[in-house]
Amino acid sequence: MIDTTDLVRELVYQLRLGEDSAYEFKAVEFKGKKIQSPHKDSIADEISAFANTGGGILVLGVHDKTREVFGISTENLDEVELWLTNIVNDKISPGPLIQTRLLEIPDRNGHLKPVIWARIPQSVFVHKSPGGYYHRVGSSKREMAPDLLARMFQQRSMARLIRFDEQVMSNAPLEAIDPGLQSRFLRDNSLPEQMQLHKLYLVGEDEEKQTHLTVSGVLLLTQQPTDYLASAWVQCVCYSGVERNGEFQLDATDCRSSIDQQIESAFAFVKRNMRVEAVKRPGRIDIPQYDLGAIYEAIVNAVSHRDYGVYGSKIRLHMFSDRLEIMTPGGLPNSLNVNTMDANSITRNETLVNLLSRYYDADPISQRQNIIERRGEGVPKILTASQALSSQKPKYEQSDEVQAELKLTIYAASKESNGLVERF
Repeated sequence: MIDTTDLVRELVYQLRLGEDSAYEFKAVEFKGKKIQSPHKDSIADEISAFANTGGGILVLGVHDKTREVFGISTENLDEVELWLTNIVNDKISPGPLIQTRLLEIPDRNGHLKPVIWARIPQSVFVHKSPGGYYHRVGSSKREMAPDLLARMFQQRSMARLIRFDEQVMSNAPLEAIDPGLQSRFLRDNSLPEQMQLHKLYLVGEDEEKQTHLTVSGVLLLTQQPTDYLASAWVQCVCYSGVERNGEFQLDATDCRSSIDQQIESAFAFVKRNMRVEAVKRPGRIDIPQYDLGAIYEAIVNAVSHRDYGVYGSKIRLHMFSDRLEIMTPGGLPNSLNVNTMDANSITRNETLVNLLSRYYDADPISQRQNIIERRGEGVPKILTASQALSSQKPKYEQSDEVQAELKLTIYAASKESNGLVERF
């Protein structure tokens, strides 16, 4: 984090020069207890323009024309900060990342006035605000021309030539790297650490030649990827009945650590909440609800093949008394469909999958060496092993919405409802 003294020094220097492609000033005026200006839509357009271009700084409490420091009264600071947060969440789609700091800077008379400093990093998404799609040109925002907008969507969407998981995230500095998570990738003592990470597409340079983590780097090298990629987590919930009802929730956990740890945490959640029945004839025979090898495969597939370009949608693993459901953001890639999944294998996140297959050991229950073994056997194993246990074939379904979701339902084995007493 930038030192406060350095921030104030830079801001005071920028006040003398005025706005540019990286700085926007706005005075905040109240009418009674309500913020009268600037207008919410205008601020949303400014933030979106920064996120769509190279990022920038918005300073609230400074007049944009005169550069006079009016400040924000201390009793209104929390309200203005909440107002700004609500604009980001409610007025911009998808909501960009934003970092705020409370600073005191001198006005023309040398009196310190509180202001809100907000940094908006360049985004890996394309953001729409109330006025449309904006980008930053010099010291002003401008609506993007259709051809520019088309190129930006190509660069930042799943259709880009550079894979999404190799995209540089300008809000993720190298300081975010956890040394323990990084160590598994450092195998050549003759090469600098940063060069080794660069060769694996875990770090890269942005348009200004600054080095940051890539999407894969954020997922694998940071303790909490959601600090930089808000949707990169797994929600696990267990219900006692057959429907989603908070009154019948038995257990819940949010898996937000690095990707390999998310897989471990979600798998541990299933093992912890899975029912194991027994048949005595004459000795005890255990009948688990699910084949754990198939469950492990399903979790690995969800985490490694999800569309990380879908903003605001996490993986959801929900357990019920009769089934387990995994909802994965993003439709199936390329020409795959739910009827051909068991016969074809197409990778969405090539870099992520490659690293998981080379550097990460699998859980012993999976009976394989690495988290991913690229033989195209994952879906067939999920289908055959689960059906062999419960007598019901798992079901894949894909929604037809713009931001499609793939749903996998694995049915629970039961010695009564599935006729397993006779089998065992």
